[in-house]
Amino acid sequence: MILFSNEHLTVFQSALFQINSAVLAFDDFVLVVDPACLPHEIREIQSHVASIRGNKDLYVLFTHGDFDHIIGFNAFPDAKTIGSWEMLHHPKKEHKLKLIREFDATYYLTRDYEIEFPRLDLVIEKDAEQLTIGTTTLTFYKAPGHTADSLYTVIDSLGVFLTGDYLSDFELPFIYHSAVDYEQTIRKAQQILDNHPVQILIPGHGQTTDSRTDMTGRIATAFDYLDRLKQAVLSDDEATIRQLEGEFQFYSPMTVECHQENVNIIRREYRQGLD
Repeated sequence: MILFSNEHLTVFQSALFQINSAVLAFDDFVLVVDPACLPHEIREIQSHVASIRGNKDLYVLFTHGDFDHIIGFNAFPDAKTIGSWEMLHHPKKEHKLKLIREFDATYYLTRDYEIEFPRLDLVIEKDAEQLTIGTTTLTFYKAPGHTADSLYTVIDSLGVFLTGDYLSDFELPFIYHSAVDYEQTIRKAQQILDNHPVQILIPGHGQTTDSRTDMTGRIATAFDYLDRLKQAVLSDDEATIRQLEGEFQFYSPMTVECHQENVNIIRREYRQGLD
């Protein structure tokens, strides 16, 4: 379904995981971000792109290589693709494809394109790297923590900040890569708000927001969870660790597992030298 729409931006949200797929229309190109997730939802995105594209070039940006964000690769076969250097060199590409195949098999889903890990045409190698397409400049920031290959993307001309799997309105941090990097990446989000004319923030999951108060509140929520969990892990406060586990919305075996992985990573990174 369409979650948000204005003259230049349409955000589609999947019924699964509240995954957001953004379509941005510029004078000389169209940009699709993380096309997802169910086959009929991707067909809706394809139809919208076809209706606005005309003769414009098409680009697809992947915020990171998690299976739910790359599942739409090959849905736009003539598009130029954008992603991070870390995604290009992702060490578990076949594992991500296995997750997609298992997902589709479990729910009897069929797709009219081949499942592959994205091949990248334009690779973002440096922090704050800029890419100019036509008259539009995109600024990319490395955003490790959730994953090693995550990117923030800022488009000043539209006031858009694409955050990938950070700063959701309902998801607490899922740290799959590094807690230390995650904290730095959240700090970087505040720096982006301070230094760019951000008008709308689009997370990988959940609600978009055009409220600066909400944006800074999401940053504060992430920091609060990380700080309380770090202090609980360092002091072996199991009661607080369990309390924090229960603060995840949509409490489920998946969120329990993710929280435990957060604990494991924090214990590994912050307790080194203390034990």
